[in-house]
Amino acid sequence: MVILRSFNILFQILTVKFSKYLSTIIYYFFIVNNMKAHKIIFFNQKGGVGKTTTCVNLGAALGALGYKVLLVDFDSQANLTGAVSGDGRKSTIYQVVSGQKNAVDAIQKTIFENLSLIAGSVDTAGLTVELVDEAEREFYLKHALRDLDEMFDYILLDCPPSIGLETMNALAWAEYVIIPLQCEYLAMEGLNLIMRTITNVKRSLNPELKIMGILFTMYSKRVLLNQDVVDDVSEYFKDLVFKTIIPRSVRLSEAPSHGMPINVYDKNNVGAKAYNALAKEVVERAW
Repeated sequence: MVILRSFNILFQILTVKFSKYLSTIIYYFFIVNNMKAHKIIFFNQKGGVGKTTTCVNLGAALGALGYKVLLVDFDSQANLTGAVSGDGRKSTIYQVVSGQKNAVDAIQKTIFENLSLIAGSVDTAGLTVELVDEAEREFYLKHALRDLDEMFDYILLDCPPSIGLETMNALAWAEYVIIPLQCEYLAMEGLNLIMRTITNVKRSLNPELKIMGILFTMYSKRVLLNQDVVDDVSEYFKDLVFKTIIPRSVRLSEAPSHGMPINVYDKNNVGAKAYNALAKEVVERAW
C-alpha cells in the first residue's frame, strides 16, 4: 500500500513538472499515430456472399459519419464501380498495379458524401498471369497504394471470389479482414479454408494482418437454418463475430442497379440501418 501511494505521488509530481509536454505526447499517440488510413479488405473465396454489397454500404455509412473513405474495386467483375455510379472508362486499379497510372491520379470522387473510388476493370483478371514470374509478386498492390495511407481515414477493398494472386496481394496489403458470411451451411463450411489462408499469410507475407470480424449476411428470421449457422459460428468464434447482422432485403439488392448505396437509395430500410450499426462497430474495432 505504501509503495502504491509512493508511485501515485511520483506520478503527480511528474505530471505537474512535464504538463507542458503532456498535450504533445497525447497528440502524438492518439492523433498522429492514428492518421494513417485503416486498410480493410472483404475476403471470402465463395462468390455471392455479400462482399461487394458490404464494401459499398459500409463505405457509404462511414462516409456519413464524417470519415473520408476510398473504395478500391479489385474484382475483375467491377460490380463495386457500378454500385457507386463510378466511371470504369477512367483510370483503373489494374493500371495502378501494373504501373501505368499513379494511385493518386486514379482516384475519382463519387457523388456520395466523403466517398471516393479507384475503379475496377476486367483486365484485373490478367494480373495473375502477368505477375506470376515477378519478384515479390504478392506485394505489387502494397507498393502501388502506399501513397494513399495519409489521404483517407478508411480504404476499403473488394476482393475477387478466389484465393489467387490478386487476393494474396490484397491480404499482403491489408490491416484488417472482414469476412462476409452468408447464413448458409455451404458458406459456413468454407470458413476453415479462409482461416487457414489468413494464418498462412500472417506467417509469410503480412504479420500485422488481423481479422476484424465475421459478418453474417443475407439473414432471414423465417429460415431456421440461418439462425443455426449464426449460433454455431458465434459459439465457436465468439468475439470475432460482429454483433450486427445484415438482413436479406429486396431494397438492398436493388440499390446497386441504381448506382447508389442503400443509405441513399432508401435510408429507412432495415439494410441501411444495419450498415449504419456496422460502421459504428468497425470504428470501435479499428481504434
